[in-house]
Amino acid sequence: MCEQKALIQAKNLSKTFKLSAKQQRIERTKEQVRIAADNLSFNAYQGEIYGLLGPNGAGKTTTLRMLATLISPGSGDALLDGKSVVKEPEAVRSKIGFLTSELKLEDFFTPNYLFGFFSTLQGVPSAVAAKRKDELFTRFGIHEFAEVKVSELSTGMKQKLSLVISIVHNPDIIIFDEPTNGLDVITAKMVTDYLLELRDAGKTIILSTHIFSLVEKLCDRVGVIINGRMVADGTLDEVCAGLDLESRFFELYVQETGEVA
Repeated sequence: MCEQKALIQAKNLSKTFKLSAKQQRIERTKEQVRIAADNLSFNAYQGEIYGLLGPNGAGKTTTLRMLATLISPGSGDALLDGKSVVKEPEAVRSKIGFLTSELKLEDFFTPNYLFGFFSTLQGVPSAVAAKRKDELFTRFGIHEFAEVKVSELSTGMKQKLSLVISIVHNPDIIIFDEPTNGLDVITAKMVTDYLLELRDAGKTIILSTHIFSLVEKLCDRVGVIINGRMVADGTLDEVCAGLDLESRFFELYVQETGEVA
């Protein structure tokens, strides 16, 4: 058997943020600095889905944003297909697709316009872009809404459009932050089924979630993050250690925080 290729290699990634006086008041804390990611190291392999599992505020989104070069690590580095997020951010961006709930589509644009804009931005040849648009619009039922303004689209259709434009360039590495958050069950299944298809096509996918069933359905490997620290990393069987995922997560949570969940 050929050795798997690690397309994402996170090496001691760390990130801290200063808390404003307002944030301190809201959170009722005297902490002036928040550690969002604390010396994180893990690998995601070609043809696999890697899940970052953790509660809200654990550091999942910060980690993905560092991998996507949207923010710089405070220390450490990550290699995506051999390219450093610290030293070669532009090369990294050309290799990835990134979907986050923070992606806001302008209300007055249409799916047709947005697909063309992002295709041009990614340097996709017009003939290739036209074929890819037809494939993706057909797959996600966007054709009949192609000239409808974003403001008039449903939440599910906006999410499907966001997914489509994030992968216009057919990247080998795909980064998704809470890919099914806020979706109805039909749209959520459509998205998760497509993620499995992408994996089977050899793509490397990393996603963040707090949903145990999503990890169990999709992920080949999982990293459990609590308070910015990676407390478990491996295959589902390795991480679960004989327990179901939910029970194992709360066992790790108690061990890490000392709190009873």
